[in-house]
Amino acid sequence: MSKVVIVFHSGYGHTQRVAEYVAQGAGEGAELLQITAEGELPAGGWDKLNAADAIIFGTPTYMGSPSWQFKKFSEATSKAWFTQAWKDKVFGGFSNSASFNGDKAVSLIALQTLAAQHGGIWVSLGILPSNTKAAQRTDLNNLGGSAGVLVQSPSDASVDEIPQGDLDTAKAYGKRVAEIAGRLA
Repeated sequence: MSKVVIVFHSGYGHTQRVAEYVAQGAGEGAELLQITAEGELPAGGWDKLNAADAIIFGTPTYMGSPSWQFKKFSEATSKAWFTQAWKDKVFGGFSNSASFNGDKAVSLIALQTLAAQHGGIWVSLGILPSNTKAAQRTDLNNLGGSAGVLVQSPSDASVDEIPQGDLDTAKAYGKRVAEIAGRLA
């Protein structure tokens, strides 16, 4: 069984809910590591990331990029980069915004780039898009992502109103990342 850590920032709770679904999919032992409102990790956070087989990044997309709190965390990973502590780890990522597009792909590219800088192995979504006229918001990958999980939470929606298809996609992705990490371990 692989050790998966989901490190994420959530401004209003929506991205946290998605992270919880990713963790469900990743299975027993998957751990959530929330970046604080100040952009910091909780005590022991760096040790947990260093010990992980797989790291899944999660962030809301604000103004076309990851939240500043996630960016602060990202820049702080330079210590791990310098020592190549995360080289050959498995990585994945997800992003959430209020709009269907909301430039979430830009955030995913930033997450992919961070993983690549660490010498990591990025896991794609691996789920075909639900892109027919019959497609519903309850279908997997109804936003048509490929690099990672795309989630849309309307700006006036509670965390309980995130489309089920997006949450189910997050769960399936967590499982995929954990399985691939297990195969490579």
